[in-house]
Amino acid sequence: MTPPLHRAFLERALPLFQADARLAGLAVGGSFITGAMDEHSDLDLVVVSPPETSRDVLRDGSDIAQRLGPLLAAFPGDHVGEPRLLICLYGPPLLLHVDLKFISTDELSRRVEDPTILWDRDGALRSVLSTSTAEYPRPRFQWIEDRFWVWVHSIAVKIRCGELFEAIDGLAFVRARVLGPLALHQAGAQPNGVRRVEQRVATRVSALRSTLSLHDPESCRDALVATVALYAELREQLGPPILVRRSGAEHAVRSYLARADGNGGAS
Repeated sequence: MTPPLHRAFLERALPLFQADARLAGLAVGGSFITGAMDEHSDLDLVVVSPPETSRDVLRDGSDIAQRLGPLLAAFPGDHVGEPRLLICLYGPPLLLHVDLKFISTDELSRRVEDPTILWDRDGALRSVLSTSTAEYPRPRFQWIEDRFWVWVHSIAVKIRCGELFEAIDGLAFVRARVLGPLALHQAGAQPNGVRRVEQRVATRVSALRSTLSLHDPESCRDALVATVALYAELREQLGPPILVRRSGAEHAVRSYLARADGNGGAS
């Protein structure tokens, strides 16, 4: 069931998209296709154009967004490495977050999920979806192992230097880039940071909660130790046989953590 606010937005916006001769169609992804959409959900729209008009459409993205409703704010998704994304907030009286992703039909073939088609001018969207396969990127175990112990050492140094906000940010980064994706991957869910990890991997919530920290040196150290423990467990359970373990770095960093813990974190 589409919530009333989202449905009203789509009913108003769809004719406007259809009136733009440069567009090939419109699709929707995210929680819309999983059946998990509620009144708090974003609306993830995929605006598809033929290759010959896609650059013009992307350039005019802000103007397109302005026509769809009372636009309060909009900015590109360059902070997440996706300049084709326009992140919009519509309202009032009720606020609605809408993501507009402007892509070509060629780019639609390289996707992480199969969106629901809302409108398809000449069947181009259906053709692309039927002849290509969605694939969400899996965790890259070697990429993680090559970096993990360096990240842990960096966080430990921040704690020892009293840069606790930096340490807390580092713990959150590792949780979002390593622990959450691995836990979700193990559960057969999309390894998207820590998105809905409470619902999809309830058995890991306690362990992940232990990686949270207060603005306190001891709390930060405890969270870092818990981070290392959870990663080691997930690596043992999920790591491929060909994984090259950075044993030297692991041993050195674990020893550093043990020394720091033993002297109360003093330099």
